[in-house]
Formats: sequence, C-alpha cells, structure tokens
Amino acid sequence: MSKVAVVFWSGTGNTEAMADLVAQGARAAGATADIIQCGDFSADRIADYDAFAFGCPAMGDEELEDGEFLPMYDEVEPALSGQKVALFGSYDWNDGEWMELWEQRAEEAGLNVVDSVIAKDYPDDDAATDCMRLGAQLA
Repeated sequence: MSKVAVVFWSGTGNTEAMADLVAQGARAAGATADIIQCGDFSADRIADYDAFAFGCPAMGDEELEDGEFLPMYDEVEPALSGQKVALFGSYDWNDGEWMELWEQRAEEAGLNVVDSVIAKDYPDDDAATDCMRLGAQLA
C-alpha cells in the first residue's frame, strides 16, 4: 500500500480544503494519506512516504507563501528528486502563473511532477473532482 504525504499551507482555508480532497482521493484509490501542515514537515520525513502532494496558494505577485511554506519547500525539494509529486493550490487574482512557475521549478529540480490542480478561491465541483483525481494519481 502506498503512503502519501499531503503537505500544505493555507491562509483562508481554500488550499486546506483542497488538501482534504487530495487525501480523500488517495485513500479512495487504496493508499494511506497523511495531511500535514507545512510547519510540521521536513526533509527527515521524506523516507516515510512513497508520494507527495504539496499545496500552496498564490501569494503576492504570483508566488509561493514565503513565511512558512517556501522555507520548508526549499529544504525538502532537493531530497525529492525522482519522487512522485503533485502540486495544488488556490488563487484569487491573475491566471495561475504561480503554478506554472512552481511546476517548472520542480521539474528542473528533478522531481517527477505527475500533475497539478489550481482552484479559483474555494474549490468548486470541478476543482474538487480534479483534487480527488490528483490524490488517486499518487496512490
């Protein structure tokens, strides 16, 4: 059985709702899934999991949250080379460019990015379905 870490930061609850849906999708596909706030995750936990979903909303000028999420991600990214990874997050303005930049960064670091999901604000029915599918892809 695959074990999935769903690691996220959420300011308004939108990305947290997405994390819950990703975990539900992984569990429905037969995996175990732990939902972990980014402040509780570090590189020493990577060996405990088979796949990873990282969630962060767009902040500022289309960038990752830099107070908690980015420092954690900067630490773990080098240890994720070759690992199965999914990315997700919500946004409220612009068009989701932060996710394109994040995907590019992850692929350049050697991560196996299986897919990503973005949601405008709180995940609607389509985004919820996409989050569940994302979790299943990691299972």
